[in-house]
Amino acid sequence: MMVGCEAGVERALMKVLEPSRAEADCLAIHAFRSIRNDRLFYIHSKWQDEAAFNRHAELPHTLSFIDEVTSLIDHPVLAILTQLLD
Repeated sequence: MMVGCEAGVERALMKVLEPSRAEADCLAIHAFRSIRNDRLFYIHSKWQDEAAFNRHAELPHTLSFIDEVTSLIDHPVLAILTQLLD
């Protein structure tokens, strides 16, 4: 992340949460900021299935979020699909 852009990233995260939560197949979505490094932010979301996540990734509010955040960070946005082990 570019130094001094933390507040912009936080605003973008907060802005994308509500429309994402309103999606029919969104089971949960939360934004996090690292306690030890205030320049690290994470989104954890749970979707009905992978197709729901893929639809989410193409919606206007998601694309706007990616565009906004991309201008504030110095690395690509990383999305990692995972599955619960326990």
